[in-house]
Amino acid sequence: MQGFFMASRKIAEYFGDEIRGRMNGLIVLDKPAGMTSHDVVNAVRKATGEKSVGHLGTLDPMATGVLPLLLGKYTRLAQFYGQADKTYTGTIRFGLATDTYDAEGEPAAEEKPLQLSLEALQKLASRFHGEMEQVPPPYSAKKIEGVPAYKLARAGKQVPVRPAKIVVRHFALLSLVDDAAAFEMKVSAGGYVRAVAHELGQMAGCGAHLASLRRTCAGAFTLEQAISVEAMQQLGAAGELEAHLPHPRTLLPDMPGVTVDVQTAGHIRNGMAMNLPEFSNAPLVKIFSGQRELLAIGKRIAGTLIQPMIVMG
Repeated sequence: MQGFFMASRKIAEYFGDEIRGRMNGLIVLDKPAGMTSHDVVNAVRKATGEKSVGHLGTLDPMATGVLPLLLGKYTRLAQFYGQADKTYTGTIRFGLATDTYDAEGEPAAEEKPLQLSLEALQKLASRFHGEMEQVPPPYSAKKIEGVPAYKLARAGKQVPVRPAKIVVRHFALLSLVDDAAAFEMKVSAGGYVRAVAHELGQMAGCGAHLASLRRTCAGAFTLEQAISVEAMQQLGAAGELEAHLPHPRTLLPDMPGVTVDVQTAGHIRNGMAMNLPEFSNAPLVKIFSGQRELLAIGKRIAGTLIQPMIVMG
């Protein structure tokens, strides 16, 4: 019996947070239509038992595709993912503008037939390139004095949204069937595809709205890496989800990593600056204890002196 308790204690010490039901890592999901990003967060919490879950970039309920989420202590890494470009495919329906700029909204004007050819629309679309100012949709998550714009809009209040600078890396209309144009777009963080669809419809003289949207890339994360919400739930129920998470050393690939010994790890956990091997003068360094434990993100102070910026615990 004594041996049993000693073995149990060793198991608890070995597995740490996981033995208490915590899960630390990153998961890439293929969000289905009809779920909000918050719905997906709740589904992950339920499947993993991990309360600390956050997504890296909201997707509208009608949109599908790549939605990366951070779990447990890895939510502290969110600040390093915030400015990643996003890539989308989808369709724009011409002839009808809506108040939300997408298919879920109410008509904002009477329908008008599309009079332009694909070539003419492509010429208009070519104006959306490079750095520009974009007015976010009134129904958006942009906060105005701490209140999301969509809440003000739903309450019938005026939404004084301000233009924001975005960068459109690529925008192309691929085909036109009746009044629906298929497109692909790569845009900087904070850019609204809905707003581009709406503005393009104004330029075409007949109005338009975003009919469908699928995110194919979010920064370095792609659909090839993503699993469905249903698969995530099944793996969670079987206790196999953690084995499907990306290896910690593959995260933040532009940031070099270093493995430290036990003594140095103790100092870093206490927030002490340490001299660590230099990696081409990289400003930030991932610090590991062992092969899998991401201990901290360190900031270079001078030379090889690294100050822990975020200590994972």
